[in-house]
Amino acid sequence: MLRKASRLALLVLACGLAVGCGKYKRLADTAIKTAEKAVASAGDDVAKYASDQWKEINDTLAAAKDAYAKGDYKAAIAGLQDIGKKVQDAQAAASTKKTQVQNSWNDFSAGLPRMLDAIKSRVDILSASKKLPKGLDKATLDGAKEGLAAATQSWTAASDSFKAGNFQDALAKANAVKEKAVQIMQSLGMSVPEAAGGAAPVAK
Repeated sequence: MLRKASRLALLVLACGLAVGCGKYKRLADTAIKTAEKAVASAGDDVAKYASDQWKEINDTLAAAKDAYAKGDYKAAIAGLQDIGKKVQDAQAAASTKKTQVQNSWNDFSAGLPRMLDAIKSRVDILSASKKLPKGLDKATLDGAKEGLAAATQSWTAASDSFKAGNFQDALAKANAVKEKAVQIMQSLGMSVPEAAGGAAPVAK
């Protein structure tokens, strides 16, 4: 009789565990599907402008799926509790960064072509002159010509990178072009625009 009671108790316990396990499995399954929808709706901008947060979100989802596959449904549920907020935070961060990147690029687009045109005009005038101004020699002028050619080529490359969506590379190249343009203008005794004094922030 005692043996039968023990077996019955174990059977009841097993059934109870199975019911509880089934409940958590259903909850975990729902949590994962909800998380997948949230991640899918995050938008391309999150991956571009908030890459670190985007990686964390995907790592969290992957870890939950792994826990689910191993039968640890409670861990899967716990891991996804705040994924909705993480997605919202990433979207907000991406929006802010996108605005910063666009503003920086707009500044470059407005200022750099003018600086390069001004340098070219000055170089053309000096090249046509029979005598260079005091303090300026032929070697400096030749260096300015070479620097201008390189800067112009780099600006084209920066523009291509931006159009292709490689924003970090585009802004880094644009910064380098601005620094080079400032050096050339100073070497030729030209006035450097006040806005060109500092480097613009590079997207990360």
